Amino acid sequence: MNIIGWLIIFSEIGFWIVILLGLMFRYVFRKEKIGLSLLALTPVIDLLLLIATSVDLYRGATATTIHAVAALYIGVSIAFGKSMIRWADERFQYYVTNTGPKPKKRKGREYAQHYFKSFLQHILAYSIGAALLWLMILLINDPERTDALFNFWRIWSIALGADFLYAVSLFVWPKR
Repeated sequence: MNIIGWLIIFSEIGFWIVILLGLMFRYVFRKEKIGLSLLALTPVIDLLLLIATSVDLYRGATATTIHAVAALYIGVSIAFGKSMIRWADERFQYYVTNTGPKPKKRKGREYAQHYFKSFLQHILAYSIGAALLWLMILLINDPERTDALFNFWRIWSIALGADFLYAVSLFVWPKR
């Protein structure tokens, strides 16, 4: 695995460490401003990954699936980041500090509506990630060096379509 692959792994680990520290400062140590500041650092992690990926490609590296995963990671992190933090916040309050309401399990139409909202976030993640992929493809301007990016974009497009079909199916056959 190359340096970009390791940076993606460290970015994901860093994302969750920053969230955990932010929640600990917010609820355990009662330092709300420090906690919010730590939670606000999550986009900085994405920015660093974007810079590292760009520099690697600018220096002449042939784009790989790992470079494409960096675009996916950035898109998903931006589109789902706030809801992921909210999800972690609810569980931290309930399971760690015993202060918040128990996270509820959704089913039926409520689950279908929640999942469809998640699908809309997937569209946003796809839009951001696909824009980054196409930007890399256009800037490199060498089909041999960007074939992996194009193939990744095609697979992600199919996955987005499958996610849409699943989201719609939940309204037809609701989760019990």
